[in-house]
Amino acid sequence: MPEFTNRQQEIIEAAIGIIAEKGIQFLTIKNLAKSINLTEGALYRHFSNKLEILNGILTLFKNRIEKNFHLSNSEEPPLDRLLNIISGQIDLFTEKPIITAVIFSEEIFQNDKFLADNVLSIMKNNLEVTANLIRAGQDCGQIREDIPTGQIANLVMGSVRLLVTRWRLSGYAFDLKKEGNNMINSLRTLLTK
Repeated sequence: MPEFTNRQQEIIEAAIGIIAEKGIQFLTIKNLAKSINLTEGALYRHFSNKLEILNGILTLFKNRIEKNFHLSNSEEPPLDRLLNIISGQIDLFTEKPIITAVIFSEEIFQNDKFLADNVLSIMKNNLEVTANLIRAGQDCGQIREDIPTGQIANLVMGSVRLLVTRWRLSGYAFDLKKEGNNMINSLRTLLTK
């Protein structure tokens, strides 16, 4: 997991803010440098171009999600671990709502193959972790087996995405943590025998 300096994190967070507030078209080195009171030359000492900054956004998000995976207690039953990971993701989005405007807007990254491949890699990794936990839950009889593992994984990930997207598009008009807990409780009911 690449680590970013404090200044690089500041630049990435400012880039996320610009994209969330004004759209990707306003993310220029000039606008970004101005937003954090740096010269363009000083910004280039931290990132060589806009592509590298966009990749930094993806890497930062990936690092946070992977940290959430590792924080989950591997001693817990698979279903509890899965639902705790989802809860951790909801916490991340609640803490940093503007990141949802970037992460759930894949079209921002689709015009560059490297970035698109990076987004796809993050999705595949999240799906794999989810499917592995579901499979483990099915193997131990904790999660229903009458629905294929992959379909359950899609339903779980889709539920999280829909909830978070609805929250963002509503202007963060409802309590994501509360609705997230309701969703988690419903998932527990749907997934158990």
